[in-house]
Order: sequence, then structure tokens, then C-alpha cells
Amino acid sequence: MIESNGAPKLLSVRGITKAFGTNRVLKSVALDLEQGEILALIGGNGAGKSTLMKIIMGIYQPDGGEITINGKITAMTKPSVALSSGIYMVPQEPMLFPNMTVEENITMGFKESQRELRNRLKNIMEDIGWKFDLGRKASSLSIAEQTLVEILRALLREAKVLILDEPTSALTFDEVESFFRVIEDLRKKGIGIIYITHRLAEVFEIATHVSIMCDGIITLHGPVVDFNREMLVKSLMPPNTEHVESKANECKIMDYEGKKPVFELQNFSGFGFNNISLKVYPGEILGVAGVVGAGRTELVSTIFGRDKVLGGHAVLDGADITGMKTKDILKAGINYVPEDRYLYGIYGISSVGSNMSSASLNDKSLGRFILNRKNEQSLAQTYIDNFRIKVTDQEQLMSSLSGGNQQKVVLGRSLSTKPKLVIMDEPTRGIDAAARGDIYTIIQKLRDEGVAILLVSSDMEEIIELADRAVCVFQGRINAELCKEEITQDKLTSASFGVVTEKEGAV
Repeated sequence: MIESNGAPKLLSVRGITKAFGTNRVLKSVALDLEQGEILALIGGNGAGKSTLMKIIMGIYQPDGGEITINGKITAMTKPSVALSSGIYMVPQEPMLFPNMTVEENITMGFKESQRELRNRLKNIMEDIGWKFDLGRKASSLSIAEQTLVEILRALLREAKVLILDEPTSALTFDEVESFFRVIEDLRKKGIGIIYITHRLAEVFEIATHVSIMCDGIITLHGPVVDFNREMLVKSLMPPNTEHVESKANECKIMDYEGKKPVFELQNFSGFGFNNISLKVYPGEILGVAGVVGAGRTELVSTIFGRDKVLGGHAVLDGADITGMKTKDILKAGINYVPEDRYLYGIYGISSVGSNMSSASLNDKSLGRFILNRKNEQSLAQTYIDNFRIKVTDQEQLMSSLSGGNQQKVVLGRSLSTKPKLVIMDEPTRGIDAAARGDIYTIIQKLRDEGVAILLVSSDMEEIIELADRAVCVFQGRINAELCKEEITQDKLTSASFGVVTEKEGAV
């Protein structure tokens, strides 16, 4: 494809089709990327975005169509062809070698000397303002740190086409600002960027163009200045989403008088946090805000028995559950939706039905010695229907679902045990607008049914939208407690960055 000024387009795809069995994922997709263009690609989970990017990267082979790089038709037969063509994709879920160091993960595959590569890498990190111990093992990195390593990989390779799949989903505010500055610098150098995101605010902040993908085709495209947020939301939403959103936006003020907490932490301490005290009441959503690395995930992981308790107590319905094993905590009435669904949340090679019922195997209705398949299928189908999970049938492999549908399965499995307290760690990370509305409705319904919810989220708007009360964690301690009327963007941000006086506990 040729630009209007006569220069070839940096990247052009035409008539790309792809099917998995009878499921047509891509239906003659057309997409162009020019030098110095930041193209925001948005669409629901399962729309085909990731499949298209994997075809461009040579990971999947298309059933039809062609890819042109700088005016030359190129067969992306394998990832090395894409890399040699100047294309690099930063995946949503980082793909690092856990036993290798940060430096080794970033510099592998280069022909230059290690010293030269190290100097280049240090210069890049200095320009961005990121600090890394290059000798750390990748297995010790948080999700946010893994994402930064992937970004550094791309920057070191000086890619001409950079594909970013939800790059800011696990970054702090400062890291996002630094990252956007890097993206703008790359744009000015003529690098073309495909920016996949579910955060519509980022589209208007960083992108020059926007494309909406629905059901395997590009349905809308143009300069960002030609659109507003409402136009994009309307294009993304299914016909019945307005009703879903209106329910999710309903405000309910909790009445705590005479209520006893379902769950309580008393000076609870562990690796990464210290002296945490809080209470969660029946039918309450308690938001836990804070930046990545503040200690929130470490806190909820310790509550769930995955890490060692160093001090204090955890009390559920008046019973001390401090230090219990995870299987006993599940039986007691707590379940957990983890931040990293790929590592902790799903069995990728098992079916959707098996994933859904795996937390309820102790339920006598599923059988004492032999699994009652009829009851298992009934349980799975209930959540598939109620959560609008897009599957061909219950035997579909979990790994073949889109991220949003996988997250709904994880939610369904957690709720199948009928817990007294549900801990949700970043429950909508990487989820599109429509699926987010569905999950918000699920969370609201749980609260209305009297379930206590501990909601950990880096999304301030999510805390504002859902939480009845909120606490902020800063450097491993709670430094602010906010009732419903006090939960605002300014207060959450200030507390998350330690701009408030630390309190000694929570209500």
C-alpha cells in the first residue's frame, strides 16, 4: 500500500482471515500503519485483536490475505521474520525466562558484546527514568516489573513497528507518564505503534488514530480527533449493555449500625506489609487502593494462606483463621480471584467445565468418590449463562478463551464455593468495556446477596464506582480510610502516593 505522498506504508494488512475449526476469528481484516502513527486498537475480548497481532508477528499463519512491510509483501512464516522486519510485540502477559537475569532476558539474541549492550540498556533506562537491578532473576519480578522488561526488550531492538498489548495495565502513575513520554519520542522518530488498550482515556491521551474491532473485522477507523469517548463506547457496546451499566452505577449507602464484621484483620503483618487492621461487613465492598508494589497483593495472598503470617490475626465470622492452609481457608468460607489469572487462576489444558467446578470438588452434590458429571455440568452452565461467558461448549479448552471470558470463569469458580468473603485482586485487568460492565454487575449482585468483598484495584475509577468504603495502602501500611462520600480520585491518588498522614489502623 502507498501513502498519499508516494511513500509506502510502514505496515499494511489486507484480507486477513483466520479460523480455528468452525470458529471464524478474523474475517478479511484490513489495517494500515504509517510512520510516526500511534494506532489505538480497541475491541471486546474475543474480537480478534490478539489473533491479528500474532499473525503479524508470525506466531499464527493466516488462512488468507497478505502483509506488506514498506511496500513489500512479506510472508510472516515465523517470529524471527517479523523481528528481522523491524516488528516487535510487547505481550499483555510478559513472557520471560524465569531462571535468567533481567539483563539476560533483555539482551538475548543480539550479536554485540555484553558490555556494549549493557551500556545501551543503561542509557535507555536513564532516559526513561526506570531503575532495575539487571542481575535480578526474572522469577522474582512482579507483573509490573515483567512488563517493563518486555518494553525494554523492544526499545533495545529499536523496532520500526511496535505492537503494545495493554502495556500500562500493571504500571504505576509515574511509570505510565514516563512510558507515554517514551512512546511520544518513538513516534517523533517515525516508529509506527499499534496500541491495544481497554482504557479509553489512553486513546485520547496518546493515540493519533483509532480502530475498533468487532467480531473479527475493523468496523470503525479514523483520526482520534474525529471521535469522542461516547462515540467509541457506543461502538463497542452490545445492544443490552446500557441496562448493565445502569445497574452497575447504582449507588448504595451501607448501614453499619449493629452489624458485626464478617472478616477482620488485627495488626496483620507479613512479607511486604505491616500492622494492617481492617474490617469487612456483610454485603460490603471494601476497596483496597494503592500503587503497584505497595503491598496489596502480598496482603491478600497471605490472607489466603499462600504466604507466611509474621504477626497479628485474621478472623472470619469470629473464628481465628491466622496461618491456616489455603485448603482450610477455602473450607472456612474465603475464596480468592488472583491478580495473575494465567499463573494462579486457570488450568489452561483443561476444559471450561472442569475449571469451573475445580474449587467445589469437596461439595457432596458433585459426588463423594465419583464425580457427578450431571451436577458438575449444571454448576458450570449456571455461571456460563449468568456471566455471559462466550464458549462453544463446556468441553472447550480454557486456554482457547479470550482473556475476559477466562476471567469470568475464574470468578464463577470462586463463587461456586458460596464464600462468606471473596477477595478480588485486579478483577478487571485487561478486560474490555462490555465485559467490565458484566463483572461490575456480578460484583454488585454479590454484595446485594450479603457476600463480603475485598476489592484490590489499581483502577481508581473502579474503586470509586464499586466500593462502599476504601482503604489505601502505602509502603505496606494503611494510610487512609475513606467512607463512600469521601472516595474521590484526588483523595485516592494522594493517599496512594503517601501525601496523607498515616493512620494507625482501619475502622
